Amino acid sequence: MVKKGKIALFFLIIALFASGIAYFAKPVVNDVSLGLDLQGGFEVLYEVEPMNEGDEINQDSLLATTTALNERVNTIGVSEPNIQIEGENRIRVQLAGVEDQETARDILATGAELTIRDVDDNVLLDGSDLTQNGASASVHPEKNQPIVTLTLNDADKFGEITREISERPLGENLLVIWLDFEEGDSFAEESKKQDPKYMSAASVNAPLHTRDVMIEGNFTTEETRFLAEILNAGALPVELNEIYSTSVGASLGEKAMNQTIFAGSLGVALIFLYMVVYYRFPGIIAVITLSIYTFLVLVVFNAMNAVLTLPGIAALVLGVGMAVDANIITYERIKEEIKSGKSILSAFKVGSRRSFATIFDANITTLIAAGVMFYFGTSSVQGFAVMLIISILVSFLTAVYGSRVLLGLWVNSKFLNKRPGWFGVKRGEIDEL
Repeated sequence: MVKKGKIALFFLIIALFASGIAYFAKPVVNDVSLGLDLQGGFEVLYEVEPMNEGDEINQDSLLATTTALNERVNTIGVSEPNIQIEGENRIRVQLAGVEDQETARDILATGAELTIRDVDDNVLLDGSDLTQNGASASVHPEKNQPIVTLTLNDADKFGEITREISERPLGENLLVIWLDFEEGDSFAEESKKQDPKYMSAASVNAPLHTRDVMIEGNFTTEETRFLAEILNAGALPVELNEIYSTSVGASLGEKAMNQTIFAGSLGVALIFLYMVVYYRFPGIIAVITLSIYTFLVLVVFNAMNAVLTLPGIAALVLGVGMAVDANIITYERIKEEIKSGKSILSAFKVGSRRSFATIFDANITTLIAAGVMFYFGTSSVQGFAVMLIISILVSFLTAVYGSRVLLGLWVNSKFLNKRPGWFGVKRGEIDEL
């Protein structure tokens, strides 16, 4: 007698998953963060070198640099930057969706070490004397020219410095503002040039007990905005040398994504068709669990705040193949047991049990390979490895346990008894009927 309750439970489970996927599919897909190869952007690899002779590049200095770079990225407005330390002295920066790549490159690599010096190049003030976010682009109230205004922490300290400078002879009573002063630079040499390296040199004729400082020069509005953002982001503790960069246009990234999604969808559709045609009813179960698998992979991926790239999509499709492989192994075992003359229930239990070890070993070996790729790989290789690991773990749950639970409901309902054709087995292939 057919147990209709188990069949009803099957359709209830399918209805719950179908309604959940239908309701959450759009927000889940929209929440996926796309890499620069899918939405455009640029990637640059920096080699980190000491700023001063005798300094060492260690993990602390690399972490401090990534923090400073993140602060600078925030001024660009990139929502999902990917800044990673690679090896002992390299940092990779990936910025997706950036339109003005040259400005972004300048903001990242500029040292932005602000110093205010006298004519003898002695440091009087530096970036630590500024208040947090104390730089801003403005316009001179009298000359109507773009300027950068600085807000200092201590008005008394600035007053004492300007008092001492104001007492110097004419021509030496100058406050010289430098950005990225380097060894070998000097005011004496730069002042002779038409375009000196220092930003400004202001005469001081009286003590100035104020926290506000203006930087004047032949600046454009864009230049003052750039300087203010760089100064607010803070100076880099090291020197960055660009050794590799690549960029992807937004239209090219969109085209690549559309082509990849089309190819992946076509491949998955062909897999679904093959499973239904060759394995009949178990193939339909496989299609259902694979659809659930794809949705769950994206949910887990979003929960990890991971970034989806072209290699990631490839790993997702590969994961579908791994899940299908697990189903094929199980269904072939079941078919073999049916052909040997066992009942549908007995064939299901024996085939599921005997296929588990093979599926488990295959997934473990792939996980090991993915772990090695993640540990030793960089950038896109790590993205591929992360998606592959997620895919394998989720497919193990859906393809092994999910498929068996759903197919087991039909087998235990006794509806499939005497129906070997539903498993793709012809009656003439059965040894004992």
